[in-house]
Amino acid sequence: MYERAREGTMFTSLGRLVTRRSRLILIVAAIAVVIAAGIGFGAPGELRGGGFTDPSSPSELARTQLDASGAGQPNLVFLVTATSGTVDEPAAATAGRTLAQQLAAQPGVSSVTSYWSTGSPSLRSRSGTQALVLTHVRGNDQAVTDISKKLINTFSTGTPTPSATTAPITVKAGGQGGAGHDITNQITKDLALAEGIAIPVTLVLLLVAFATAVAALLPIAIGVVAIFGTLAVLFLLGSVTDVSIYALNLTTALGLGLAIDYALLMVSRYREQLAAGDDPVVAVRRSVQTAGRTIVFSAAAVAAALAALLVFPVYFLRSFAYAGISVVVVAAVAATVVLPAVLTVLGRRVNAGRIRRRSRGLTGAESPFWRQVATRVWRRPVLIGLPVVALLLALGVPFLRVHFGTPDDRVLPTSAPARQVGDALRTNFVVNDTNTLEVVSTTPLPPVSATSYGRELSALGGVARVDGPTGSFSHGTQVSGPGPTAATRSLSGGTWLSVVSTLDPESGAAQDLVRQARAVPVPGGAHANIAGQAASLVDQKHAIGSQLPLAGALIALTTFIVLFLFTGSVVLPVKALVLNALSLTAVFGVLVWIFQEGHLAGLLGFTPLPTSTTMPPLLFCITFGLSMDYEVFVLSRIKELHDAGYGNDEAVVHGLARTGRIITTAAALLAVTFFAFGLSKVSFIQMFGIGSGLAILIDATLIRGVLVPAFMRLAGRANWYAPAPLRRLHDRIGLTEAPEVPAAPPGELVPSGSRSG
Repeated sequence: MYERAREGTMFTSLGRLVTRRSRLILIVAAIAVVIAAGIGFGAPGELRGGGFTDPSSPSELARTQLDASGAGQPNLVFLVTATSGTVDEPAAATAGRTLAQQLAAQPGVSSVTSYWSTGSPSLRSRSGTQALVLTHVRGNDQAVTDISKKLINTFSTGTPTPSATTAPITVKAGGQGGAGHDITNQITKDLALAEGIAIPVTLVLLLVAFATAVAALLPIAIGVVAIFGTLAVLFLLGSVTDVSIYALNLTTALGLGLAIDYALLMVSRYREQLAAGDDPVVAVRRSVQTAGRTIVFSAAAVAAALAALLVFPVYFLRSFAYAGISVVVVAAVAATVVLPAVLTVLGRRVNAGRIRRRSRGLTGAESPFWRQVATRVWRRPVLIGLPVVALLLALGVPFLRVHFGTPDDRVLPTSAPARQVGDALRTNFVVNDTNTLEVVSTTPLPPVSATSYGRELSALGGVARVDGPTGSFSHGTQVSGPGPTAATRSLSGGTWLSVVSTLDPESGAAQDLVRQARAVPVPGGAHANIAGQAASLVDQKHAIGSQLPLAGALIALTTFIVLFLFTGSVVLPVKALVLNALSLTAVFGVLVWIFQEGHLAGLLGFTPLPTSTTMPPLLFCITFGLSMDYEVFVLSRIKELHDAGYGNDEAVVHGLARTGRIITTAAALLAVTFFAFGLSKVSFIQMFGIGSGLAILIDATLIRGVLVPAFMRLAGRANWYAPAPLRRLHDRIGLTEAPEVPAAPPGELVPSGSRSG
């Protein structure tokens, strides 16, 4: 039997609390879940679309200045198609003018420009069967989303069926507002689909893993608690600050996944203690002292990695930090407080509802497979480890070819209206008037200066024309006088010129054009800010790239501190950082190969695009945190054995043999949750799901199963090294809560009698 645990430690006290007050804890938890569910159901209404831009960037400053004056780049585009003939036919022209007039009268619409009001050839398709009505909706991302939704529902007609009454025109919505509307609708459907697939599949896998119905349901219950709790937090945060609606995807995936991870660890340790002869109360307390400690350190490591997202100025990334940290905290509390209380009440009934007569289940018994793997790696660490390192490096090579961009309508399937409008603009129109750079001076320019500035801008490569208050310019010369919109270009605080480009805004040439335009001196020593999709991409790359070193440093520092407090070693934290970086390099390379270069585009149904600038830091922080989850799981059992006096080789081999099944089962369950998002019809959500799932599987198999034991074999005694000052510091502040390991049962590992390896 186990030696008496040390008195007064935090996890010992927690174990006593949950066993003595188990029913009270469950009553309080049930009330809290009901309240959280009531609040959390309102979370989507408090969350916002967008959030990909830095509000202090030059492009956002220009957009804000234009918006305040009721001007700006069209952000909602209506594609009008004549049902017969051309858009110049009397019936089609009348319907088009009526549409433009009705749009101009809508609340929140600051400007409307149509082909029929201007006669501009750029607003008419090459075939003459389509024309554009360009609309600017005033407000921030949320206002644009809300107003665009109303306008689309009111004016968009789609494609009529053959039996429908023939109208002179059909109308489809695109642009920023249309794409945002369709993406939000698609993500809502995809989220329901992902949950509908992930939860049943997860339950089946849990039944197979635990072999009993009662034990299998416990992780699902903890997952529900984590999701509802996080939704309530997001509702409260969304009431006071900007939170992206895309954070809901992480809430579901990470909430269910981490809850399953933690519940697997706690329940399997509890069943192990029961199998060892402990009564249920003692088994719960022992599980809290050991598995509970591991869960808390794991949660700290995951939360620390996610917290690095807070340094980025775009609230899309910060929102994932809010959601991720919240779900980690709630899942950890549920797994270390609520779940042990449930186990106390259940007692031995945790093994009720057996679905197989004989099954090892996840009872903590050694896995013969993982023992064999660990033994083979231990005997030949270089021979087995080097090919794995080479494979991961080879998988990472495509990441050297990465190109960055911002999501647009092409992240949607070709059946989406906004995607169809975008494709028409790219292929059917000579010049895409929605593809402009909006140049806004910070002080008003006299007519002579505005003319000179317009000529300079129009002479840049890739510019079709420049429209300003004094006329239009092309290739360095003025081609026309002031147009119908010239009066709106003299703002109260500056002057507005539109640079219409022939370049794809995602291309490197378009980004070069932004830099060249910003380098053109403004007459009179004034200053100008430039907005537009290409300018936003340039600013977004700067905003994220400039903060990457800080985010990486914070992750490295917090990981080192958490693992040092956990292990007392300075070598093991460095090992974790290096191996995690190797794993993530491979994942990024595979994602570039799939989504940017399009090798699986036909199978997955997406359009190859440049990699979203927000995706690498998002995936890095999330998957790095999840890798630390499994790192702590492995090191927990290895350290427990090592501290009890087992040699380095015995501790590593037997530690992996005892945790390998739990880690791979947990990884498979978590990967299912993320891979379910790979079925999304929005390509960057597909990338998020497939990338996260792939990172989890690589980490749980190649990293934890091969490279960790190989490294620890080569490091030997150095695994547990710390300089004397840090060793003394760890003795004072390190959280070594776990009680002593019992003597090994017959036939299992025998202590070496030395703490060295």
